[in-house]
Amino acid sequence: MTIDQQANTAPDKAVPDTVVLIHGLWLTGRSWEKWADRFEGRGYKVLAPNWPGMEGEVEALNADPSPIAELDIDQIVDHYTRIIGELDKPPIIMGHSLGGTVLQVLLDRGLGAAGVGVAAGTVKGVPDLPLSTLRATLPALRNPFKRHSAVPLNRNEFHYAFANTLSQEESDEIYERYHVPCAVTVLREAAFASLHCDAPTTVDFANDDRAPLLFITFEHDHIIPPNVGRHNAEKYSGSKAVTEFQEYLARPHFPGAPGWEEVADHAIEWAAKHAAARARA
Repeated sequence: MTIDQQANTAPDKAVPDTVVLIHGLWLTGRSWEKWADRFEGRGYKVLAPNWPGMEGEVEALNADPSPIAELDIDQIVDHYTRIIGELDKPPIIMGHSLGGTVLQVLLDRGLGAAGVGVAAGTVKGVPDLPLSTLRATLPALRNPFKRHSAVPLNRNEFHYAFANTLSQEESDEIYERYHVPCAVTVLREAAFASLHCDAPTTVDFANDDRAPLLFITFEHDHIIPPNVGRHNAEKYSGSKAVTEFQEYLARPHFPGAPGWEEVADHAIEWAAKHAAARARA
């Protein structure tokens, strides 16, 4: 059956009927809008809530970013834990960038039927901080004493970090629709997790009961280069739980960049397949 033929087919009863999408830094749930529409066309219920306190639209959050400034990772994880806990059965969970970090914590806690990290941020124990990552996040990290603040990117900084394979004009269109300031405390907690014994991104890499997890990376991603995602995936090699890695060529960090359909289709098909196999087992 082709992708188009599957588009209007209801999911198998052994497959979760809900997909929860978790956005990353400098973005909101709106960044998933194309993926959400595509999954809904396949018969899934899709939830793409903003982080707690960020319930407003992009335009409102840019006008008043104060709700973003007070966020930390524990608040975000607790927020999605509550949302998932209210569902009738475990969903497929997908997380982009820092949302991929949150995804790993949620799966480690026994939540979700399957998970997909799309250019997923790292957890404690994966200390990779490549030069491109440091350059992309420098606007929010350059002041070591600046916590509980919200720092935006300018158009050129956003182009480098999120849309470097596109023209500046194309990047600017994405910037206008999706960009919001970054929660600095959240970024610091994730970036320097390996320096702290009680980091909120701590997971048990050897957890055999974790749901299946797919790491997707993009060749030209400046924030989470492919080697970072590969190192993160390799950390789970001691677990009997399914962990796989997939790299897509010629793509930047932003999940909705042109050609996103191929990535989204693979993500949902992989998650549905492995969630069903786990349920039947």
